[in-house]
Amino acid sequence: MSDIEIEQRFLAVTGLAQAAGALATGYFNDLASLGTTMKGTQDFLTVADGAVEELLRRRIAAAFPDDRVLGEEGGGSAADRLWIIDPIDGTANFARGDPHWCISIGFLRHGIPEIGAIFAPIAGELYLARRGGGATRNGKPIHVSATHDMRVATVEIGWSSRRPSAAYLTMVEAAMAAGANAKRSASGAMGLAYVADARTDAYAEVHINSWDVAAGVVIVSEAGGWVNDFFVGDALIDGNPILAATPGLVAAMREATGI
Repeated sequence: MSDIEIEQRFLAVTGLAQAAGALATGYFNDLASLGTTMKGTQDFLTVADGAVEELLRRRIAAAFPDDRVLGEEGGGSAADRLWIIDPIDGTANFARGDPHWCISIGFLRHGIPEIGAIFAPIAGELYLARRGGGATRNGKPIHVSATHDMRVATVEIGWSSRRPSAAYLTMVEAAMAAGANAKRSASGAMGLAYVADARTDAYAEVHINSWDVAAGVVIVSEAGGWVNDFFVGDALIDGNPILAATPGLVAAMREATGI
């Protein structure tokens, strides 16, 4: 697969994200239409999740018929040309009328994250990155913060129902003991985008799925941040821990989180 083909997909991803965002926003503005159900503890599913993913699958298939898709709702498997999508990340927020949610679209070439797009429609913010090309928000370059002292840091610790609550609480306690302000906003993709944009200084979660981070790992890396090697082992299907941080906090955050 050539760099020209990567560029074609990078040029297409903005339209994909915006179309998905428009469809999701229509549902968000009519919460009675969501038909919310539960996949598990604190694991919300709405009609919008399926509709947005189906839209993205159709458009990707039309534009790039040889590519494959792995999505939160429709599944998928590894491929040399692989789109990884979360149609609505932060569904619990979305279902309650909280505007902190996004569409996350990543593209991997031979298992390497190449393209990332995270679109938060209600905020009107589109984060984009291509490996080796830098990261932007609404077309303007972004960079991680210069924070190097945990005593002035704000970090986000994500929670996963797939691991014991004690693992989450231990990380929060360790980060706060080191002096950091710790928060949780219930969207891993947005958490990574905020690290890239210097709104927070680190994001960690003991377990997260690939569709939540495939876009964000590119965006953080291209904004000058450090990200652990998420895509080792069976992470594509089974997930892994994630840690993203500004360079000055990597050592402290690895000690606090064990990631």
